[in-house]
Amino acid sequence: MAELDISTKNCIVEQEGKTLIVTLNRPEAKNAFSPEMLLGMYKAWRRLDEDDSLMCAILTANGDTFCAGMDLKAGADGDHGSTEEFMNLMGEVPNVHWQALLRDNRPSKPLILAVEGYALAGGTEILAGTDIRVAAENATFGVTEVARGLYPMAGSSIRLPRQIPYCLAAEIVLLGRHVTAREALDWGLVNRLVPAGETLAEAKKIADQIAETGPLALKAITRSLREIQTDVEESQAMLQSDELANPVFASADAKEGMRAFKEKRKANFTGN
Repeated sequence: MAELDISTKNCIVEQEGKTLIVTLNRPEAKNAFSPEMLLGMYKAWRRLDEDDSLMCAILTANGDTFCAGMDLKAGADGDHGSTEEFMNLMGEVPNVHWQALLRDNRPSKPLILAVEGYALAGGTEILAGTDIRVAAENATFGVTEVARGLYPMAGSSIRLPRQIPYCLAAEIVLLGRHVTAREALDWGLVNRLVPAGETLAEAKKIADQIAETGPLALKAITRSLREIQTDVEESQAMLQSDELANPVFASADAKEGMRAFKEKRKANFTGN
């Protein structure tokens, strides 16, 4: 696995085959967000979009806590430890922090989450911006901002009711209570549970399956899942879906996929 030059002290970015692996790396502070971490995540998501050799990304973390969200100790003192590079980037991209946290401008390819331990506040907020989620049996989730007199600005009050039943989303954001891994699975907040220590390996298995798919189809289906909301009238949603589907069916990859099926061989997709 090769570490990329966009890594930062608090966010390690590596490439393994067609997969980008993004690792939060501030275990001494329970992986609470820092400017260096946000910078690394922002760069990773933009690289995922720009590099045609990449098919998906895995977001994981070092240490026994996935992410505690915003660094409340630094926030209370007004000391965020911003680096010059991060401040310069903020001048060019004012919403860089929201892009890093997958609220704005999500990359156009699937995002797989691998969670061990606690994922609280922003740690669960970023979950709602991912597509496929693997959790360890010891994982704990929760959007706890309300308990601190704060608002979950990374989008949980908007996204969670669209992803799980409304009353369960309301319980998460209004009570700020912790949600066990088993509850998260039962509620549809995560896809699968694995023993502690095995989430990254499981996420890589999913990434390997994604790597075998057609790149154009993958991006179009990802957009459909994210952009065509369930409150859109069905006939209108179908028209939006057709707009995404038509270029895929006209592509060389579509012809190659059907030809490979007929010839009983593995498809050689080129992204064209």
